[in-house]
Amino acid sequence: MDVYVVLKLIWAGLLCVLLIGLGLMVGMDMGVGTLLRFVGRTDGERRTALNIIGPHWDGNQVWFILGGGAIFAAFPTLYATSFSVFYVVMILLLFSMILRPVAFEYRSKVEARLWRASWDWVFLISGFLPMFVYGAAFGNILQGVGYHFNWTGQYFQDGSFLAYLLNPFAILCGLMAVCLSVMQGGIMLMIRSENPIHDRARFYAIRAGIAAVVLFLVGGVWIRSISGFVLEQGDPGMAANPMQGQHVSMQVGGWLHNYAAHPILWLVPVLGVFSMLAGVALVRANRSHMAWWMGLGSWVGTIGTVAAAMFPFFMPSTTRPDQSLTIWNSSASQYGLACMLAVALIFVPIILCYTSWCYYVMRGKVRTADIIKDTHSY
Repeated sequence: MDVYVVLKLIWAGLLCVLLIGLGLMVGMDMGVGTLLRFVGRTDGERRTALNIIGPHWDGNQVWFILGGGAIFAAFPTLYATSFSVFYVVMILLLFSMILRPVAFEYRSKVEARLWRASWDWVFLISGFLPMFVYGAAFGNILQGVGYHFNWTGQYFQDGSFLAYLLNPFAILCGLMAVCLSVMQGGIMLMIRSENPIHDRARFYAIRAGIAAVVLFLVGGVWIRSISGFVLEQGDPGMAANPMQGQHVSMQVGGWLHNYAAHPILWLVPVLGVFSMLAGVALVRANRSHMAWWMGLGSWVGTIGTVAAAMFPFFMPSTTRPDQSLTIWNSSASQYGLACMLAVALIFVPIILCYTSWCYYVMRGKVRTADIIKDTHSY
């Protein structure tokens, strides 16, 4: 196999890993923010929940940067087109992400009930909205996006951002991402808190996990009636030019073609469903540490299911399907992919080791009585 093709596949795999890490680590923090007003009935309890993720939340945001950076460097055409198509949505996402660190720093600076209650709502919005947009983005690309290029390579958008954000299938995918986030956030609160926060978090984690399973199964049935995209002609070693060199057709149920051709791929959605159900069972049994790892399996199964269905597509075009962006026609140069791979092989393991070390050092329960006495806590 050509070296250039191998590098494209490696970076497509690394992008999946980064998206899974984003869903798991960032989703866990966002889930705690979404649950803050529900698991904490007093100011001390809410401060406890914030201090559980306090040492890690800013480090976990690195997964957002890594994901965006990987798309920018490895698949520049995809980066430019997708960030343009979803420009307004990205602004909403960034606005909520900007509010989040401000809320962490300012919430407990003033001992006024209205002041702190207002920031608690900010935590809910800045926890719910990013994960909803994250899930809705997968729903949008599965349905295809209205865009095309002219002969000069200039991009044109052919649809409204409201149609992308507020269509039923995208809303289902967004709600599923929120459910996985809430489940993971609830599990984290169980691991590091005591009652009454522990039992409240357990209550919401169980229900979020069940809702995620239902939404995942409904989405799986729904995808059969959606027009998918099939690459009928294309060279894996082609240059990064979406305007020529491939032929794509739209077919109802087209996203199931890869599963029909390679039945072993069905193990990926099975992993997702199994992990969600096992996570719920483990939460019910108060085995929160094992349930956390089932959360990882849930994200692997969910994102892996989409990746297996769409391969080799990244962002299909409903306006001109032949100009759809794929792994083959939206990548950087062979030299660029090779250099970045060398850098990634060095720094990604360092990030994983450092993150693991931070969680190990800062393990243990966070107690409300200690947080109230500590003037330096959130």
